Amino acid sequence: MDKVIIDTLGQLLTFLQIPFTAITVKQEGDIQRVDVVSPEASRLIGWHGETLNSVQHLLKSLIRSIQKTERAPFLVVDVDGYRLMQEDKVKKIAEAKADFVRRTGSRVTLSPMSPYFRRIVHMHIASNPALSDLATESMGEGDYRQVVIRLKEETQGDETVSEELSPVMSDGLENLDV
Repeated sequence: MDKVIIDTLGQLLTFLQIPFTAITVKQEGDIQRVDVVSPEASRLIGWHGETLNSVQHLLKSLIRSIQKTERAPFLVVDVDGYRLMQEDKVKKIAEAKADFVRRTGSRVTLSPMSPYFRRIVHMHIASNPALSDLATESMGEGDYRQVVIRLKEETQGDETVSEELSPVMSDGLENLDV
């Protein structure tokens, strides 16, 4: 599969006239991380990652078509560590919000974000022993879906909690797109 990913992405980048010097694929759990080395990384990233998102989407669709599978593989295309930097930012913000939740006992709702970044927050909170007193859940619909961080002992059956929660405070997640 790695060779198919590398060859397909190489052809796609060549067609788009985006130069690259290397493409590598690394398995990280259920994610295949595809790293691109390019002398013109900013062209591949685009405005707030829009071009990178589009290339990633096309690559997933092409791989699904080539391999004749029902579902696209879980791929994350990165260039110059752009995605890793975004992931680290999301984790740091989640940790800061977790501290706020502990200090105040109040739940915190993060800004709406893509399914990928919501997954990063959920996995980070769930897998970090230092955050074991916290729970996360996603609320909302479509582009407005948000992660809520709360203490585990908080009751979930509270009838007064609204389904549509707005962020408690600005969290710096406005420009994250995957």
